[in-house]
Amino acid sequence: MASGNNEAVSLESLSAQQLTQVKKQLDEELEHLTSSFTQLHAAQSKFRECLRCVQGSGASTLQEHKSILVPLTNSLYVRGNLTSASHVVVDVGTGFYVEKDIKSAAQFYENKVGEVGGSIKELEAIVQGKSNNLRVVEEILRQKLAAPPPQAPSP
Repeated sequence: MASGNNEAVSLESLSAQQLTQVKKQLDEELEHLTSSFTQLHAAQSKFRECLRCVQGSGASTLQEHKSILVPLTNSLYVRGNLTSASHVVVDVGTGFYVEKDIKSAAQFYENKVGEVGGSIKELEAIVQGKSNNLRVVEEILRQKLAAPPPQAPSP
């Protein structure tokens, strides 16, 4: 473990109260990282779904001027007409949309799935390391709490 000024500190030298604080901090970090991990998986699933939709919308299945339902939210759709069967509008982030041909859109989503997958792997390694640190801290804390208090020297 390292303190704020990058000095190494032996966990055995910390008091039970200090170890409890370290454990609390590790618990909070793990909770945050786990939440981020869940969000990354959700984003990857959305990109995969977009990729599936783009790949499934080849020119053979779509016809120009065909009536379609356009999603405004997860539960609100409006009727619209398809103006181009070979181009789609892609959300590239932070509210920006770009018109792309089907092949470019598929490549965009494949890249996004790969990028998020890499981030998930990196985060898995970090979570694993934090979990190991937490187990070590918990074990040392258990030993400190189970050990009898030190005896004061006799005069």
